[in-house]
Amino acid sequence: MKNTFVYRTEKPMVKLLQITDPHLFKDEKNELLGVNTQASFAQVLKEIQQENTEFDAILATGDLVQDSSDEGYQRFVNMVKPFGLPVFWIPGNHDFQPKMVENLNQPPMEKAKHILLGEYWQVLLLDSQVYGVPHGELSQYQLDLLKTTLEKYPEHHTLIVFHHHVLPTNSAWLDQHNLRNSHDLFDVLSPFKNVKGILYGHIHQQVDSSWQGYQVMATPSTCIQFKADSQHFALDEVQPGWREIELHSDSTIVTTVKRIRQARFLPNMQEEGY
Repeated sequence: MKNTFVYRTEKPMVKLLQITDPHLFKDEKNELLGVNTQASFAQVLKEIQQENTEFDAILATGDLVQDSSDEGYQRFVNMVKPFGLPVFWIPGNHDFQPKMVENLNQPPMEKAKHILLGEYWQVLLLDSQVYGVPHGELSQYQLDLLKTTLEKYPEHHTLIVFHHHVLPTNSAWLDQHNLRNSHDLFDVLSPFKNVKGILYGHIHQQVDSSWQGYQVMATPSTCIQFKADSQHFALDEVQPGWREIELHSDSTIVTTVKRIRQARFLPNMQEEGY
């Protein structure tokens, strides 16, 4: 696969940090549905750093910027730089890819979409964006890339990463914006026994479940949270968060979602739409 990043380690476990859906703006004072996304993202990063947990890499899983601004993408880079870790990224439905490519082409950002993590694991980052609409789809190119890479590295346990959700959220409004061709994804994955997990963002809520036998993880946004099991658009007062993922040599995935504790961000519950 083109743009493979090789992380050389002999450790039997590697640890990843997932941050997702910060929705930054050009103006640091701008809010999304009542929450200052710059402040909430900064608070998430602050509390992660205070824990002094050692990670091997960061996965930024889309909707990094809300308004397609150069300033938003540059600020994202500057805010994650203090971790001193490679940061791998994918687009979400709100991202503007020409601006992403232009502004994220600098350390610590990594353009690789295939990561070989030592002897035991690989991570494949796929682009599920359909430009201009909120739902997602994996193009034939992405599906072919996935198949080719799984064939090339059958000995590596595999984590698949993209932005949109495959599992229903039991929220009619949100499930309109899912990954539309999850059946095509399953057709590609089903012959391979080394795929162990699927990770995404997009739904601004935590999910730890399974789909078609694969461990599935969705992660809270670093800003607003969508209320679970709500047929109509609704926000939740649960706080912003992140996910920590341990990939063990025996193919197990041990993962924890954490949320900020030292501050409180409350959305405007009266606002509608997203």
